[in-house]
Formats: sequence, structure tokens, C-alpha cells
Amino acid sequence: MKFVDEVRIFVKAGDGGNGCVSFRREKFIERGGPNGGDGGNGGSVIFVADPQLTTLLDYRYQQHHRAKSGEHGMGNDCNGRAAEDMILRVPVGTLVKDHATEELLVDLSQPGQVWEAAKGGRGGLGNMNFATSTRQTPRFAQDGTKGEEHTLRLELKLLADVGLLGFPNAGKSTFISRVSRARPKIADYPFTTLVPNLGMVQYKDDLSFVMADIPGIIEGASEGVGLGHQFLRHVERCKVLIHLIDMGAEGEGREPLHDFDVLNGELEKYSEELSGRPQVVAANKQDLPDAQERLGPFTEALRERGIRVFPVSCATGEGMQALMDAVAEVLFTGRTDKLHVEAPPRAKGAKKSVASVAKATIAAVREAFSGDESPSKKKAPAKKSAAKSAKAPAKKSANAKKKPATKSVKAPASKSVKKSAAKKAPAKKPIAKKAPAKKPAAKKAPAKKPAAKKSGGRR
Repeated sequence: MKFVDEVRIFVKAGDGGNGCVSFRREKFIERGGPNGGDGGNGGSVIFVADPQLTTLLDYRYQQHHRAKSGEHGMGNDCNGRAAEDMILRVPVGTLVKDHATEELLVDLSQPGQVWEAAKGGRGGLGNMNFATSTRQTPRFAQDGTKGEEHTLRLELKLLADVGLLGFPNAGKSTFISRVSRARPKIADYPFTTLVPNLGMVQYKDDLSFVMADIPGIIEGASEGVGLGHQFLRHVERCKVLIHLIDMGAEGEGREPLHDFDVLNGELEKYSEELSGRPQVVAANKQDLPDAQERLGPFTEALRERGIRVFPVSCATGEGMQALMDAVAEVLFTGRTDKLHVEAPPRAKGAKKSVASVAKATIAAVREAFSGDESPSKKKAPAKKSAAKSAKAPAKKSANAKKKPATKSVKAPASKSVKKSAAKKAPAKKPIAKKAPAKKPAAKKAPAKKPAAKKSGGRR
């Protein structure tokens, strides 16, 4: 059976029958009164959600649906017959929208749900209803009203609790055939699944849920590449999404992490609400050697994002039970603890390591500068003692003037050295700048000689 999930139809309810204008005409009865009957009501168009249906194929070939009109009224007080309603059965999960305004009219999500799409016309009154004491022979009757008519668009969204998403040939059909009794087509070429498949999964403790397998999604599906992304409407009702990643895919740009990002990107382009649903990441085809090699980097990459990866093999059944336990926990309890994982310790200690390296470098620079400044500090008292010995015979006034001069000259030199050393890490550059700082001391020597000559002359 062909799967059709979107159609446009035209529905029209039946018109109401007209009332009758009639008078009683019998032998030996004079002046018979009015006896025209009423018209019958027209039939309505009613939608009913049928759980036995899975497609809108019937409405693809028959797009016009008209209910019957009511019969007209007759004489002898006979009313017209009302028309029967037209029942249109649709699959459970069908959305009925106005084709012109795109307004959602009803969501038939419950089995047996009934909705009246077009109401039938009301039958007109016969002339017997208009007879009064002052108007005993009414020669008119009421016409029936027209039935409603609408152009509707039907969209089918399958009722499923868990949705399977992945690239073509990722193993989705094999997955649903292993966990349920669904038997979709399975082949070794892409786009084997062309229509969504539903499967009833029997879990522990008499719990069950419905799983939906939709066609593969590739990069650019939102722009119409491949089969497009219109099939994503069938997982909009799902509470949990399973991302089945093909770990053994070959071809240009086919990497597990890239496939995962593409799936999330297409989901976000289709619906931001859908992209925010709980996601279970399953790394499939672990029975292949290449898949095991790719599992480590893929797991570490998603671990940094706080996402847990469930390695499985749909062919051998490896890891399927752990995956189904995680899905059931999210579905029945709403807890998503099993879907997340703590970030690795490396990611947490990255900032600490950078800080420790910075502190170590700063300490090394300080030690280098302290080692360079120690000789200069030791030499300073030696120079002062030499100056004092040379200035001993000089006058006190000369010594008082020269001491602050030496301090004022040396202080800025040491400060400039410290500032230049703090800006430049190499320890050799500050040493080169200390040479000009000693020149003022050399210039002061000639100033001291005249004081020595004077002392000699006096002796």
C-alpha cells in the first residue's frame, strides 16, 4: 500500500430541503386548510479517527466529497426525509487545516475522535407552519439553507513515542526490526526506507511504546536535497529521539561527529522545539573494525559536550539493552540522567594549568631580576664608603651637599632599571643599561680633587 501523508480535499455538506405549499383537497370537505410539510435537513461531513488506517491514500484519488441534500416537503402534512451524514475515516494523528489560511482546525489524535467538518443545511418550513387566525391560507413556504463547503488540507503525523533519526543506510530499519515486530525493507543501499514505519516495542513489566522509523536525512535536506525533511513531521509527537550514527560510513566528509552535527542542524532548521527534545546518541555498527577505531575519538568529542554515547550493533544485538533502558527511563519517568556525562578532568583543569604556568614564569622573572639587582645593591655601600674616605678631609658642608646628590642620582637609575626589567623579560638588557648609571660617579671624581689640593696646601 502506498503511503500518503498529505492531501487536499473539498468537502460540501448537503442542502436542506424546501418547504411545501399545499392545501387540503378532499371530497365533501370545503375550504381545506394548508398542509404543506417541511423539508429535510442536509447531511453533514464528519471526520472520524480510525486506528486501523495508516495512510491518506483514499483521499489522493477522491478529492471531492459531497453529502446528500434533504428531501423537499410534501402535501398532506408530509415532511421531507433528512439526508444521512457523510463519514470520512482518517488515520489517528491527522491534522485538518484550512487550505486558504493554514489555520489548524482540529488534531484527530485520539482513536474514535469525531469532528464535524461541514454542517448540513436546515430544511425549510411548509406553509402549514404559517397559518394563523388572520392568515388562514398562506401561499408561501420557506426554502432550505445551503450546506457548508470548505477546502481542507489533511496532514498525517504518526503517533509515536520514540523516533529514529539518522543518515541513509545507518541501520534504522534493522534497529526497529530487532526491537519490535515491524518488518521494513532492509537492503545495503541508501534510501531503502521511503516511507515511515511504525513498530510496537514490548518493554519490561508489561510496558510498551511505539517507535517510528523515518527515511534518512542528509545534509541540505531542508533545501530539498535527498527526500527532503518533510518526513520529520512524523516525529514531532515523539518524546524521545534516537540519533543513530553510522560508525562505518565511508565517503567524502563522512565522519561520525560531522554526521551528528548535520542531524542537529537539520532538526533546528525544521523546528527549534523538535531540536530541544531529549536525544539518545547510539553509535551503530560496532561489529566493524573501522567503527571500533572511530568510537574513541567520537566518544571523547561528545563527552566534552556532556553527551553520553551508547555503542551498539543492530546486527549482533550488542549494547541494545542498555540503550533501550535509557530510552525507557526518559520516556516513562522523564529523567535524563543517563543521557548526560560529566566533562573530562582535562577540560576542568585546563584553566588551572594555564594559571600555574603563568605563576611559574612570573616567579622565574622575579628571581632573575632579584639576582641582577643584588650586586648593584652590594656595590652601593662600597661606593659610599669610598666617597666618605675621599671626602673625610673635606668640609662638612661639602659632604652634606654631595651625599644627597649621590642618592638622588642613584635612586632614579635603580628605578629605571627595575621598570625596564619588568617590561622586558631578558636579564641581560638591564645590565647593559646600568653602565650609564655609573657615569655620574665617574664625573664626580674631578670635583673631589680640588678639595685634596687645598688640604695639601694648608699643611
